[in-house]
Amino acid sequence: MTTSYGYFFISFFLGLVIVVPYILWLQRLGPKQLCQAAAIGLVVAAVIYIGFSLFNADRSWVMVEVLGVLAYGLAAWLAIRYSLLWLAAGWGLHPIWDVWLHWLGPGSDIVPPWYAIACLSFDVALGVFVIWIWKQQSISGEKKI
Repeated sequence: MTTSYGYFFISFFLGLVIVVPYILWLQRLGPKQLCQAAAIGLVVAAVIYIGFSLFNADRSWVMVEVLGVLAYGLAAWLAIRYSLLWLAAGWGLHPIWDVWLHWLGPGSDIVPPWYAIACLSFDVALGVFVIWIWKQQSISGEKKI
């Protein structure tokens, strides 16, 4: 699927606009609550694609999206249980799901292109934020989550 540069940048910027309040809210939470909230957000980000597939695809595609929920759910669980780095990995890998599968790939007829592009910037920003929080915990000597 081809999109114009303007369409891409507007969609990309939209993802950044949406992620800023989420990050500001996450920063107000304690370390454990931040991890839990960002982990839930990762699972919700994957579940949204199930909704798209239910309305815009044949039912067999739903299984692809369920596999995504399971994969990102595992990353969320590992983050809560062991380390924020699992969460950073989940958010860091989710753009591949957005771009490879839903913008340029076989699921491009399921998700509007603007949504996949907005998710790209949202996910990257959140992944960088989680790494930054993890690094801050290292510097301050807090127990890493």
